Amino acid sequence: MPKTVKALLSACALLASAAHVHAQEQVLNLYSARHYATDEALYSGFTQATGIRIQRVDADDAGILARLRAEGAASPADVILLVDATRLHKGETDGLFQPIQSKLLNHAIPANLRSAPAADGGISWFGLSTRARVIVYNKVKVQKSDVATYESLGDPRNKGRLCIRSGSHPYNLSLFGAVTEHLGEQKAEAWLQGVVANLARPPRAATPTRSRPWPPANAILP
Repeated sequence: MPKTVKALLSACALLASAAHVHAQEQVLNLYSARHYATDEALYSGFTQATGIRIQRVDADDAGILARLRAEGAASPADVILLVDATRLHKGETDGLFQPIQSKLLNHAIPANLRSAPAADGGISWFGLSTRARVIVYNKVKVQKSDVATYESLGDPRNKGRLCIRSGSHPYNLSLFGAVTEHLGEQKAEAWLQGVVANLARPPRAATPTRSRPWPPANAILP
């Protein structure tokens, strides 16, 4: 069974513990920013196994966090599913999540994929899946050795080739945080300066449209 599916199945323990709050109604309130077919199978399998109906609110991450702030302590949400560690960290630091203690989840999900424990040992969030962050490039125009690692994106040989989203985009914030964790602040800052120097154009949205044309033929897209 794929690791991602295993991780998602382990979330049933979290869903079950939250559903206890609504034991009489047998309803679990789920706020979700995810949109994957595997999730639908998880929801239906959970309901079949427990008899608990899932009442879902679908929105993007920002919308869900804004809703939680507006609802405050009166929020009916039992489980929150977001799609990036940056958003999870934002929700945690804003005090929007209630830490829980679960031996099952702690055993199934490694420490690097969950929040730091609170004073009482509770965990504010668990990572259920990981994203493959690949570098896309034109094999005719760009040598594989030039883009072998993310560190190479800051190398002067890639000057004028790099196309990325805005540096404030949550996906890039996660990337920058990971690079800082691996390289240390000083080397990460030098790497970021190299990345900026290598930009082929100002950062923009990743998906090409009529108003956002495809990047140059020799572009590199992390």
